[in-house]
Amino acid sequence: MNGLRQIFVVSALNFRGLRTRIWPSLVIVTGVGCVVAVLVSVLSLTVGITRSYTVNLSPTRTIVLAMGTAAERNSSLSHAAVNFASDLPDIKKTADGSPLADGEVVASLPVDKKGTGLNGTIAIRGLGPKGLLMHPNLHIVAGRMFRAGSAEAIVGLAAQQQFSDIEIGDSVTLQHGRWKIVGAFKADGDIIEGQIIADADTLMPAIGRQSYNSVIADLVSSDRFEAFKAALTANPSLQMTAERQSQYLARTTQRFASLFNTVAYVIGGIMAVGAVFGTINTLYTAVGARSREIATLRALGFGEIPVAVSVILEAVFLSLVGAVGGSAAAWLLFDGKHKVLGASVFSLSISPALVAFGILWAVAIALVGSALPSIRAARLPIVAALRAL
Repeated sequence: MNGLRQIFVVSALNFRGLRTRIWPSLVIVTGVGCVVAVLVSVLSLTVGITRSYTVNLSPTRTIVLAMGTAAERNSSLSHAAVNFASDLPDIKKTADGSPLADGEVVASLPVDKKGTGLNGTIAIRGLGPKGLLMHPNLHIVAGRMFRAGSAEAIVGLAAQQQFSDIEIGDSVTLQHGRWKIVGAFKADGDIIEGQIIADADTLMPAIGRQSYNSVIADLVSSDRFEAFKAALTANPSLQMTAERQSQYLARTTQRFASLFNTVAYVIGGIMAVGAVFGTINTLYTAVGARSREIATLRALGFGEIPVAVSVILEAVFLSLVGAVGGSAAAWLLFDGKHKVLGASVFSLSISPALVAFGILWAVAIALVGSALPSIRAARLPIVAALRAL
């Protein structure tokens, strides 16, 4: 009998005996399932926030900030700077010949979190005349769009799910007056879906500002970025710089991603060690219970390798069951749910790639945990085991 057939026969006998070892086997399934569930759940924060920042990404999109600032919130651009940046020739034109660029304003408002009443913060963003063109995925789903020049705003569905008193008809208090919520919108999971949106020029005096935070522009071609940046910096009095929006967003999300990934791997690693020891103990017990069966197979001519492989396959099978269960639990509990991080609201995402990564972790736990028990099974003394028959 060749090696593959021996592996098949020994493994079939092993799997058939699982019904008699159901409770010990659940130790492996449960342990690995918990590891995968926690790992996938925490990493879904990284996937979710990355998707929220990149859903509206364009290769020609660029962001203009004040020189020396790394974040939009810390930037301050005068009206003259915004007009200068918007009029540069490398910017794409709309149908009426005007530049496809928009000055934006970002601020934060205190709000209460739904269900808890705890204090939270929501971002309020001011868009200019080209704002909707720069955010084409923004669609009003209830109420109406705000009117430019009025103390009106619209709010994203993700924000409404997390915060109270921002429904249509409610008002939010700014530094200089109250603004009425007149509409609700969705944005395909874009980060702005967790924000309040208003008219930029009207918003600035209402929050005590006299400047914009950024300019978002679409260039005629991604190859024109360096020329566009050079034209900006050629006027030193305005103190502006540009960055590809893809690079800016990658840099912005990296600090969050690094934190979540570190937490996921530390917690997942600690739990994985526990799952490995649980696998080792369970498989040692299983090998002991099967000692007569293994000795009989060895006496009939079955080799050491098929016996060892059967133990490894058992561990892999049980770990895969646990991985599927853990991934399913994470998906049911977290996929599509919203999370508040500072003044940002984003949707968690259990992606297929994340599930596959969890399965790889499960297989790794199985291989490490089954190494010693499989060696013990392969080297089990045949004569000693047969004497116990």
